[in-house]
Parts: sequence; C-alpha cells; structure tokens
Amino acid sequence: MNPIRKKRIFNITMVLLFSISGLSLILYSLNSKLDYFFTPTELSKVNIPSDKRIKVGGMVLDDSVSRVKSKIIFSVTDYENIIKVEFDGIVPDLFKEGSGVVILGFLRDETFYAEEVLAKHDENYMPPNLNITNDN
Repeated sequence: MNPIRKKRIFNITMVLLFSISGLSLILYSLNSKLDYFFTPTELSKVNIPSDKRIKVGGMVLDDSVSRVKSKIIFSVTDYENIIKVEFDGIVPDLFKEGSGVVILGFLRDETFYAEEVLAKHDENYMPPNLNITNDN
C-alpha cells in the first residue's frame, strides 16, 4: 500500500475515533443533567424511581402553606390532582398561595422533597421601582 494513502487512512480513522468519543461524552453529560417535567396528574400515572430527580409544576394550593422553623410544607395542584411538597430553605419572594411554582427534587412515598423552588410570575409582572439618584 502506498505510504501516503496509509497515512491518510490513519488520519481519517483517528479523526473519526476522536469525534465519536467526544460526541459520546457530550451525550452522556447531557443525559445525566436531564430533569423530566411533570404535573401532579402525570405523577399519579407514572412510576418514578425515588432516586430520579424531576421537576413538578403547578399552582400552590390555597391554605396549604405551613412553616416549621426553616421547613416549608405546601401542596401543588394542577386542579385535578394534588401533591404534598416539603422544602427546607428559603423560598423566592414571588412564592405565595395561588401562584405558579416549579419545584425540583425527588418523589418518595407520595411526598415530593424539593431541593429548589422556583416561583413563576404572570406576563404582567413589573419589578418594583428603583430610586436611583445621581449625586453629580
């Protein structure tokens, strides 16, 4: 075989191997960071392992929020089903009863243990006015 052709085949093979290994690492990394999104009704229909991190979205049920020290216990609903949520930490300022919420955590024994709580606002949200003064 011609040495130039042999070198070309070797180079093409190496480029393909590095491309495949790089793509495999990227796909593995993306798959390990993937969180599935469910509503409380969808959670009642599927079987999710207790070690699988998921996101749940819905509305905070009225009169369901209770606080014990730093732990907050509340219920999330999609107006069909309800799921109990426990969160130990500080919730966002927009968190309140009747507002939208997305929670990230684990489902164990019909209770959702949240690691992170994200409050949603409607499209009419306006930030508070900032009093900015120039001292010039």
